[in-house]
Amino acid sequence: MRAVISFERREGGRFPVVQTPGSAAARQRCHERDDHYRFRQALRMRIIAGSRKGHTIYAPKRLGTRPTGDRVREAAFNLIGPVDEASVLDLFAGSGAMGLEALSRGAARAVFVESDRDACRAIERNLDKLRLTGAEVVCDEARRFLATERRRFDLVLVDPPYEALAELQPTLARYLPNVLTDSGLLVVESAAREEPELPLRTRTSRRYGSARITLFEP
Repeated sequence: MRAVISFERREGGRFPVVQTPGSAAARQRCHERDDHYRFRQALRMRIIAGSRKGHTIYAPKRLGTRPTGDRVREAAFNLIGPVDEASVLDLFAGSGAMGLEALSRGAARAVFVESDRDACRAIERNLDKLRLTGAEVVCDEARRFLATERRRFDLVLVDPPYEALAELQPTLARYLPNVLTDSGLLVVESAAREEPELPLRTRTSRRYGSARITLFEP
């Protein structure tokens, strides 16, 4: 059986990729090596508090994801307060940093929704690395997920691409109240200059550098 060797351009140079026609095992090994490469090349962050405090987590580079930095994440959870035994929904999850932080701080379960497959794999690897349980990773578009979701959550985390918030707001306004428990809390990260508008009561809205954290409640 003839192996085909091609070269793939990545950060740091060109790397050989071996393809063996008809060999599912070989293709799987190639995928696993690529995943391992991307994971090692990822952006590194850390868990701020809780049972996994200080542990490193990763976000893939060169994706349309913008991980919530340590400082903004710490500020957000200072505003949120205790999350013990909470059910959490992390929309536009990216690296999963916010939902992972919630699990470390005692949340009972978390659902991560992210459309980018590399980011979904990063979330799964982070969960495995941190040995966190009670998590579900949904690799799907957030609007499609919200349109069919029937569960309700104590804490809903929303961190869409800053430039997409205006377009997303009508959909978010329609569906987000339906996935929030009566005593729940909704947290939206946006650009500092932009204040999200939703049919919920605003608890507070704070600026942190180029980011804004807004908390809503029923």
